Amino acid sequence: MVSQLLSLSVTMLVAALAPFVASLVPGRAIPEVVFLVFAGALLGPYGADVIRTSGGALSLVSELGMAFLFLMAGYEIKPSELVGPMGRHASICWGISLVAAIALVSLTGFSRFTGMAGIAFAIMLTTTAYGTLAPIMRARDLTNTRVGRAVTAYGATGEVLPVIAVALLLSTRSLLVTVIVLVVFLLVCVRIAHLSTSTARIGARFRDFVRSSAGASTQTPLRLVVLLLVFLLFLAEAAGFDSVLGAFAAGFVLRVFFPDGSEDLETRLEAIGNGFLIPAFFVISGAGIDLSAAVADPGLLFLFIGLLVAVRGVSVAISLHVNPETREMEPQERFVTTAYCVMALPLVVAITQLVVDAGAMTSQDASVLVTAGAVTVLVVPVLTSLVRVTAPAHPVHALSSIVSGEESANEALERQRRAMQTSRRRFEAARARRRRELGRTLSSAEYIARHGGDEPSDGPSGNGDS
Repeated sequence: MVSQLLSLSVTMLVAALAPFVASLVPGRAIPEVVFLVFAGALLGPYGADVIRTSGGALSLVSELGMAFLFLMAGYEIKPSELVGPMGRHASICWGISLVAAIALVSLTGFSRFTGMAGIAFAIMLTTTAYGTLAPIMRARDLTNTRVGRAVTAYGATGEVLPVIAVALLLSTRSLLVTVIVLVVFLLVCVRIAHLSTSTARIGARFRDFVRSSAGASTQTPLRLVVLLLVFLLFLAEAAGFDSVLGAFAAGFVLRVFFPDGSEDLETRLEAIGNGFLIPAFFVISGAGIDLSAAVADPGLLFLFIGLLVAVRGVSVAISLHVNPETREMEPQERFVTTAYCVMALPLVVAITQLVVDAGAMTSQDASVLVTAGAVTVLVVPVLTSLVRVTAPAHPVHALSSIVSGEESANEALERQRRAMQTSRRRFEAARARRRRELGRTLSSAEYIARHGGDEPSDGPSGNGDS
């Protein structure tokens, strides 16, 4: 117990320091989850061996942290976003990416992973870290922008549908039995979701008590949410599914209870989730990563990232171009949306753990894949910041103008320099306004989402300072 408490103490020390370290990066370009994961890897059994995950206590904390992460992700998703026109495009996009992933794994003779591991590898290539993206978008005030709405639709399907695919394709039972059990599980969730309306009369007194005690020390609403979460986790595990499915289901059920949201309850959930369980999950998950295995096998590391971009990134980019609701987005907005959808970490952790426990994948290979997922979370925010810097200069247009002879290379470079200086001044002015208005710094991603189409085109005939 002493060893476990020491490990938990170090875990929470990392969780407490990560936001401060992340704030030192200009524009907060790197999410704190990156620091949590890599700090866990450096301090875990494969590093300094300060955080030891062998005991059951830390494993339970990590499991609950992952459950809270997906609970809050499921709660963020409104059903209309999944069944609406954009949601349908996103679902079709995900289906195409899954077919492409399975084809790549099976037809290219990729013998590294076969059978259950091969299917798991293909599913991981279709995932999006929406559970990680949701708090980032909230913190950057992206939710109600064009980028935020697109990321929500494509990111949500990129996390919900892979969870269902894992339940169907990685089950040890026959497909028919798995489908029946899954349907029964979903019917139970639907029944729980409609419990409040079906018991409207007999439960009025209890609901009045819950509302009246919302701000009391008893925290009855929060206890009911935890009860819902733990029960659906138990139900999913008992049905032979991954616990992620139960956590997601709990989030959807909670959204049915509060269709318009509940600021009071959300504050409590974020306090226990983001204050303790979720950062602990990322640190403890990172402690299971063998960075030396990733260094020793860079081929698999870059192969996974490359295939993730080819499968998930290309399919999202094409869908955004075809979808009437996103067709009018600026090129940099589509790039940012696509880049966000390529971020993959929590489900990579969950799926690799499931396959390793089944004996279909080695822990070394799992470490490489999880490290690759962490790299995407590290690289994508930096890329979006670079887009903010370079997009106003229109580098592609400048290159074409040089090739066509419309202007010389020196003239084009000078125009690029003036355009980027102008963009930088506007960004700093917007950041200063946001600091004065809300007391926080404007992020590069938020700036792109809100001002993506406001930059002047500044072609060869422009003066570069308009």
